[in-house]
Amino acid sequence: MTGACEEREEPLVFLYRLKPGMGPDYDRAHQSVWPEIIALLDEAGFYDYRIWRRGDLVVSSVRTRRGYSHAARVTAASAIQARWTASLSHVFEDIADDSGEPLWLDPIFSHRPDEGR
Repeated sequence: MTGACEEREEPLVFLYRLKPGMGPDYDRAHQSVWPEIIALLDEAGFYDYRIWRRGDLVVSSVRTRRGYSHAARVTAASAIQARWTASLSHVFEDIADDSGEPLWLDPIFSHRPDEGR
């Protein structure tokens, strides 16, 4: 996704592919997310972070207070983020494209009848 996710209020949506059978490990990790990771997400400006899983496919949605670029810089510079990612590296098949960008999902359709009221 080219810059479109930078500063908008819309949720940023991306996916991961897990290695076959790794869903339960992924779920367990997220049932007890480290408090330091929660603090880092807050510091980076991430909020309304949601994760769904079906089999080996994980879809995440997040909003940012100061844009994705800022949030990504804060988390990329964090040793705790590096430890968290390393602790889950055994479960992931794909988490980014060839350039290192998250596997963004592009919006295709939206129906919001209450918008603007």
